[in-house]
Amino acid sequence: MAKRGGFPGMGMPGNMNNLMKQAQKMQRQMEETQKNLEELEMTAAAGGGVVEVTVSGKKEVTKVKIDPEAVDPDDVEMLEDLIMAATNEALRKIEEASQQSMSAITGGMGAGLF
Repeated sequence: MAKRGGFPGMGMPGNMNNLMKQAQKMQRQMEETQKNLEELEMTAAAGGGVVEVTVSGKKEVTKVKIDPEAVDPDDVEMLEDLIMAATNEALRKIEEASQQSMSAITGGMGAGLF
């Protein structure tokens, strides 16, 4: 007579081994994806392109380009706003790429953990 009850997976070591292998594979994929994301760069512009900011996958600003026409000594605040807007957009693009890449691996599990 078959034994009933107990814990799921007990008496089925093959299923546990398969689960562990899948988890290890997913972890390797996530590490590789994270490495690729760190090498990624996103650029965003503001003010019709007079300010451009590039951000790395490590979420570090790697480049700022400012068209001389954006430099008005009487309106420094406008230039500051353009730099901030371009930086925030570039960071948003990096975050979106990261979420899409990780979601492709996890199938949407654990959203917001990365």
